[in-house]
Amino acid sequence: MERVRFVAVGELLVDVVAEGAGHDARIRVAPGGSAFNAAVTAAAGVSTSPRIITRGCAVALAEYWRGAAQRAHHVIALTAADSVHSGMVVSGFPFEGAHGLAGAAAWLALNPVEREDYRRHGSLQAEIGAAGIVRRLVWRIKSGDRSRVLDMAGGDLAAIQVQQIFDAARKGDGVSISVVRDTARYIGMAVANLVAIADPNIVILGGLIADAADQLLQPSRAEALRRLPKTMAESLTVTAATLGDDGGPLGAARAATLAR
Repeated sequence: MERVRFVAVGELLVDVVAEGAGHDARIRVAPGGSAFNAAVTAAAGVSTSPRIITRGCAVALAEYWRGAAQRAHHVIALTAADSVHSGMVVSGFPFEGAHGLAGAAAWLALNPVEREDYRRHGSLQAEIGAAGIVRRLVWRIKSGDRSRVLDMAGGDLAAIQVQQIFDAARKGDGVSISVVRDTARYIGMAVANLVAIADPNIVILGGLIADAADQLLQPSRAEALRRLPKTMAESLTVTAATLGDDGGPLGAARAATLAR
């Protein structure tokens, strides 16, 4: 059986890479730092430097290959979790940019105010990443608003989790509903910016956006379409990712086969 070249994403463990790659494999590794790259290269038994594919690019490629974007020629994926990533696929191939970093959506500038967390993480990640969503709810509680999320976290602000905010919003917690609504607005603005530049057929929203699609998908889509010209809005599909946590590894595997 022919062995395919292996593509690893940053969260995969080195021992898994070693088992799956074999000694004849070329490796592509999502940015994880020079130490991680060196460890993966050594584990696979190769001497060449790893080629990089971003998580956003891997998700976009996976959704094109096996997910919600099949048969679309131009695909953008925007995924948010602890970090925020975007990626683009054009006619079945990943668009990686001049330095392999295309789709660094975390750094989309959406607010003229330059906060400290914007400078550390990027303004979009500071607003729609998990920690950013929690931070905005904590600010509201500290300013005097009452939210059942604090009770769900045992009265400890530091213990609040993003999923608790979505759960509380589903149960009618006003502060959580407001935070979720603002999150959807930021997502929609980011989608509009990406679409205005790349003009894709479809935008796939993944990570916590897909996990909370019942709350985020429709308002994010509406915000994006509201900010685009009619000609773009009418031809655009915005939908949730379908592959979940498998998106990154599947996209990595697909990229490996394309590299042959």
